[in-house]
Amino acid sequence: MTSPSMPTQAVLHAACRAAGLNATGAKPIRLAENATWRLPRGVVVRIAQPGQFTAATREVQVARWLATQGVPAVRALDLRQPVAANGHPVTFWHELPPHKTGTVADVVVLLKQLHGLPKPDLPLGELDPFVRLAERIDAASTLSDDDRQWLHHRLEDLKAQWRSRPKGLPECVVHGDAWVGNVARTAAGPLLMDFERASFGPPEWDLVSTAVKLTTTGAVTAEEYAAFCASYGADVTEWEGYGLFAGARELRMATYAAQHAATRPEWQHEAQHRIDCLRGRAGAPPWRWKGIM
Repeated sequence: MTSPSMPTQAVLHAACRAAGLNATGAKPIRLAENATWRLPRGVVVRIAQPGQFTAATREVQVARWLATQGVPAVRALDLRQPVAANGHPVTFWHELPPHKTGTVADVVVLLKQLHGLPKPDLPLGELDPFVRLAERIDAASTLSDDDRQWLHHRLEDLKAQWRSRPKGLPECVVHGDAWVGNVARTAAGPLLMDFERASFGPPEWDLVSTAVKLTTTGAVTAEEYAAFCASYGADVTEWEGYGLFAGARELRMATYAAQHAATRPEWQHEAQHRIDCLRGRAGAPPWRWKGIM
């Protein structure tokens, strides 16, 4: 049977040759929707899905901009990138020092810095909270036809609400997926990572990522969330647009699990549970969703 690492390994070697790097001795870090590999000399290679070249370009541009602004973040290698290899956009990064996953407190420290920056002259585009959701739903083959149809209807309903969303805080550069998994805590402090969804948009979208961990999944305590709000200076759950933004984030979380449950049987129970929660089959939130990677 073919190893799941084999397709991305071929992409890795092709991309490294194009970038003038040696992939000999590379080790996989994570093989998921985006695959990451570690090269022997302190380089991390990130392989995105076909069709994501614009997002990969954005990721490199934002990382380089943040470096000029002094914001602690992962740093892109100084070479021309992304590289196209076998249809995949591939980017190259300096390996982080020893680190662990960030905390809710780390997230808010970095978001305050990011949201406080003036808008750069970069083609980031406007935030699209629904990017690739239709494709995720279509790929969720373990779900019933009825559940997939409901998810498509829910997606269209949220899109319609988004077009007339209420005004909130001044728009700025938003991370797009601001949760603890995209923050690394090093000895020198927290670093921000993963900028493929960075864009211009409402800062509330970044705040909602933590808020739903209180109101939807139960992964954040009331005390942690209160400290998060006190540090940022706002509580997004009290804003009139919270239901819409939380609904969009919940849909992203549920469809992520559902898409990958098609190839990861161990995720099927959690994926179905998340759909059941959204459809009112599992009582009132918070629903204690389990983390999946």
